[in-house]
Amino acid sequence: MSRPRILIPVPTSFDEPYNAKSWPEYAAAVEAAGGEPVKVALNHSVADLKEMARQANGILLPGSGADIDPALYGHDRDPASAAPDPQRDQTDRALFEVAEETKKPLLGICFGTQSMNVYYGGTLIQDCSPVPVNHRAGRAVAVAHAAQFSQDSRLGRILQQSGESTAVDDEFARISVNSSHHQAIASAGDNLRVVARCPEDAVIEAVEGSDPKHWLIGVQWHPERTVDSSAASRAIFADFLKAAAGV
Repeated sequence: MSRPRILIPVPTSFDEPYNAKSWPEYAAAVEAAGGEPVKVALNHSVADLKEMARQANGILLPGSGADIDPALYGHDRDPASAAPDPQRDQTDRALFEVAEETKKPLLGICFGTQSMNVYYGGTLIQDCSPVPVNHRAGRAVAVAHAAQFSQDSRLGRILQQSGESTAVDDEFARISVNSSHHQAIASAGDNLRVVARCPEDAVIEAVEGSDPKHWLIGVQWHPERTVDSSAASRAIFADFLKAAAGV
């Protein structure tokens, strides 16, 4: 049986060292979960991107060194916001349109989660500083803070099955996560449910689609960096690939 083909865009159109370091981590996580990662360049036409998405089994939208153009969610640009990457924005939007049309599983990570939120009509905090938690911690910090999640959610069930979470009460549980971002979701987009927050400052850490027939999850942390050490990270990719395989 062939492995599910997962489209993963190149993170940026302008930072090849960043791409060379980060894209293979997403690919390795997909491969470890039984999928076939497919690199998507950012210079394809919208028509070609949509055809690629229709032929794939799932979509993973990675992090990025850019920030989403705030004009896309009706805000003026904050000086703390990094320059946008129009090619990445266009690529994500084309893939979202097909995922929405076909209900193909889609996993957003960090920038990919912010992109998901903007696509569905949400807004972003353009800079999280200063807050009690260092959300910019970066890849050198394995555990930056906790993420408190709803046990009654798709993501919650995945994380609980990993055996790595700790219950807070009957409604919420927590896991430890890494962190490498300075922007975050402000208001959630249409048809997105906030399912995890940082308990120290309430920054949104995860959203998921409200349609039970569509596997759609976005996490603000980077599970691809910790698949070797974290059962919760492996569980996210395993469930994503299970959905992509139609199981």
